[in-house]
Amino acid sequence: MSFVEDFKKFAFKGNVVDLAVGVVIGAAFGKIVAALVADFVMPVVSLILPSGDWRNAGVVLRHAADPKDDVTLKWGDFLGVTLDFLVVGIVLFLVVSKILVAAQARLEGPKAEEAPKTKECSFCFETIPVKATRCKACTSQLTA
Repeated sequence: MSFVEDFKKFAFKGNVVDLAVGVVIGAAFGKIVAALVADFVMPVVSLILPSGDWRNAGVVLRHAADPKDDVTLKWGDFLGVTLDFLVVGIVLFLVVSKILVAAQARLEGPKAEEAPKTKECSFCFETIPVKATRCKACTSQLTA
């Protein structure tokens, strides 16, 4: 087979297309969560922290020979991205574990209960297998 035919088989397999759709939806969801964090969570955090513009906070490391080569360690930006990640993780946990699992359970309907594997002897009340015809404890003949 040619390279193009092999690539077509690979690219249009169900799993690859599903993965591509998931990545696109995940990117869009990431933008929504980033907007949620930037527009709602961070303003509240800015009110709590002493400096208002904490995402731009950092430490400037001065270069001794040339001031143009100064380096800024942006700990505020790193903290913001970490907070973004935590919010995304919490939202995904809530969506996946709570909503989707509940929806899947509703779609599947009630689960059929397993047939019991043991029963109680009507004479001595000992637990015995369902298929037993005689009790192992009192040796009574059991009825079906």
